[in-house]
Amino acid sequence: MTNKTTAAALLDRLVAELKTTGSIASTIPSGYTLTRAERMWVSLFDGHNEAITFGIIAFVVHQTAYYGRYLPYYICDYIPAMQRYKLQPDKQITDDQWWKCLRSLLSSQIFVQLPMMVFFLPAAKLVGFDCTAPFPALLRVFFQVCVFFVIEDFYHYWAHRLFHYGIIYKRIHKVHHEHTAPFGIVAEYAHPLETAVLGQGTIAGPLLFNIFIERVHITTMLIWIAARLWQTVEAHCGYDFPWSMSHWLPFWAGASHHDYHHMAFVDNFASTFRWWDRIFGTDRRYQAYEARRTGKAKAE
Repeated sequence: MTNKTTAAALLDRLVAELKTTGSIASTIPSGYTLTRAERMWVSLFDGHNEAITFGIIAFVVHQTAYYGRYLPYYICDYIPAMQRYKLQPDKQITDDQWWKCLRSLLSSQIFVQLPMMVFFLPAAKLVGFDCTAPFPALLRVFFQVCVFFVIEDFYHYWAHRLFHYGIIYKRIHKVHHEHTAPFGIVAEYAHPLETAVLGQGTIAGPLLFNIFIERVHITTMLIWIAARLWQTVEAHCGYDFPWSMSHWLPFWAGASHHDYHHMAFVDNFASTFRWWDRIFGTDRRYQAYEARRTGKAKAE
């Protein structure tokens, strides 16, 4: 079979999956009794287009995790006692900047990300994702999500460094750097092409794990998306609280790590962990800056 024939066959399968209507009977192994959560899950697809249904579910999960994670930081912006934890207290976000960010986000989330979510389930089936009952054990989900974080972080480090190269930065990545003092929802404020390219890191982990290690359940993908959003909103929140993860998990990048990147426009390219920047020496200026910042804070 030629490459052209194989591609045509895959395209035909993808189109067929896009048209698939869900059926409870097809998702239950013979003799298996569904749990209450599993019954609720499969009922969402029964008699409905699976691709569209999953796309809507993924979109709801995304929006809930993204804006729900941002809400505490938004509230903190209006609490004077919390301003002592701001990383760049001298820079204030104007109403115009906030609304411009929100309008851009909603446009990107609806017209770029939502279509990608609709296509994800059919594509996931083609590469062997598990879309049937039973749900995976929580320990397995936790392990897989941890691996996904590591893979995404490695991809993000190098893709992010590429986006800081010359014309690529000027034409694409500069949009994200409009905010030198980031706030939570800035996490996804970016050029559509950047959204699509960096988003591949979120997909790559589950895809590679599914192909080379073991099958990934489609519900694990939703949990992973929520966890990744939880992390990236925190990284852009603009606050360094004493209870932040980076203070008790030393290799966690956290807000101070990424806030410096926005402030200085250089270094700290990783998304979640600190080790790649440490290994490749792209955090040296940050280390010096952070020593001065924390030293000043202790003195006060």
